[in-house]
Amino acid sequence: MEFLAYLFYPNPGRLTYSSPVIIAALVACAALVVLSFAIKYWRGQVQNAVTKKLSRAWSSISFWFGLTGLVLVVARVEKIQFVAMRFLWVLWALVLILLIALQWRIFRSRHYEVLPRVGKVDPRDQYLPGKKK
Repeated sequence: MEFLAYLFYPNPGRLTYSSPVIIAALVACAALVVLSFAIKYWRGQVQNAVTKKLSRAWSSISFWFGLTGLVLVVARVEKIQFVAMRFLWVLWALVLILLIALQWRIFRSRHYEVLPRVGKVDPRDQYLPGKKK
């Protein structure tokens, strides 16, 4: 019962922006936002249509999870009740892990590469008669 009270307490203890945990969370969430722009740039450079199609959601997932994490960090430091609950961090991490696993599985199952077709070269073709016109 104490564990549930710990997770769902609407106003957890006071943290400051100088706390190492808060700094690490801010850096990680900001890195997710920056990663979303890097993924968007990378997708513009990709020539393989299948890879481009399968990686379409990666940029938006990264951006929104980074932004949501930043909101949760600021809510925790500023003591905004019910948004600062520890359970929301557990839910955030669980959904992020599930989405990464789902995207990885979809990418592995649907990604393919079109191999160039190699024509059969038969040296007898030059000696055989061709089609009549």
